[in-house]
Amino acid sequence: MSRRRVVITGLGCITALGETAGVLFEALCQGKSGIATIESFDTTAYPVHFGGEVKQFDVTKYIEIRESKRMDRFSQFAVAAASQAVTDSGLDFSKEDPYRIGAIVGTGIGGIKEIEEQHLVLLNKAPMRISPFTVPRLMANAAAGNIAIRYGLRGPNFCVSSACASSNHAIGEAFCNIVAGRSDVILTGGTEAAVTPLGLASFCAARSLSLRNDSPTQASRPFDRDRDGFVLAEGAGILVLEEYERAKKRGAVIYAEVLGYGATDDGNHITAPLPDGAGAAKAMEFALKDAQLSPEKVDYVNAHGTGTELNDIAESSAIRAVLGPHAYKVMVSSTKGAHGHLLGASAAIELVICAEVIKNSIVPPTINLDNVDERCDPKMDFVPLKAKERKVGVTMSNSFGFGGHNACVVIGKI
Repeated sequence: MSRRRVVITGLGCITALGETAGVLFEALCQGKSGIATIESFDTTAYPVHFGGEVKQFDVTKYIEIRESKRMDRFSQFAVAAASQAVTDSGLDFSKEDPYRIGAIVGTGIGGIKEIEEQHLVLLNKAPMRISPFTVPRLMANAAAGNIAIRYGLRGPNFCVSSACASSNHAIGEAFCNIVAGRSDVILTGGTEAAVTPLGLASFCAARSLSLRNDSPTQASRPFDRDRDGFVLAEGAGILVLEEYERAKKRGAVIYAEVLGYGATDDGNHITAPLPDGAGAAKAMEFALKDAQLSPEKVDYVNAHGTGTELNDIAESSAIRAVLGPHAYKVMVSSTKGAHGHLLGASAAIELVICAEVIKNSIVPPTINLDNVDERCDPKMDFVPLKAKERKVGVTMSNSFGFGGHNACVVIGKI
């Protein structure tokens, strides 16, 4: 018996570089950057003053103002991206069985803005002045829950939280759910809104961030020998995953097919990857095995590529280990150089980008990559600085998170 096939029929995103999938992808291919000085709070006392902040986000385009006030910013982003994806898919949920449709959404941090704001109320006013909406706003599962409420979805609904691998895990679990026949449609992806005073301070304290305050647009430099850390960003990406036969029957526009999913853990260190990338390599290997594809079938890898020294070296090593000689023929780019690192939302944004790559036959560049670090292997094609026009049949999207989490999703042209 052949297994059920799963396709992508809708895309939605909110990022510092663009507020729809099409706008984001065009900006990426033009080599633009969404990184700029943070404006939502005073960063004077911080060693870092910039990030991938979503500026002028108008929540009322997607959610009634009264309803939006019951959500933290990370949930607002998720509902906005879901609204785009559902519209893009052409689905009418009023005509569907709600128990066959679900929402699985990842986040690494959840409602940190709400935690910060209500903690100030606690300290400066009184315990009973805390908002009654505090828990519904801050809980990590609020994004998935709010999407389900908006569309009346009654199928599987939960949150995945595995740091920067969160949304690849969410997408992978959604894929497995549909393959297993438990659901027909899943809204899935990830969301994050950690560009906040505590969020920025925490990553500064961890010494994870680039310090290029004088040149924010050049700060994120994946695989470059002069990289000095990642750039904290915010936003959301939501995709509509749907069983292939029903999507075809209703005449849906299909971006790509989800072919495989692999997940592992390094079991080594809470923040540092295995130096040789062995855990990441196994996740990629498992994803290809699940997709029943040989390494030679991969045309493009959207790398996790954070622009941190340990990650870039480990990931490039993992790609070579899995793809073998083909690693020198495949295109590998990190789009974080342009949109920043959205933590638990990054993988969703990057799979949206992979779907657009397949649709448009253009591979976006790794911006700011002037000199490839010798330890990342300059013989590999990291698509430096300029996009490449190329027909792409199969893409692999990698995401790795603190805690040693590794997740890989493979999609292909239908």
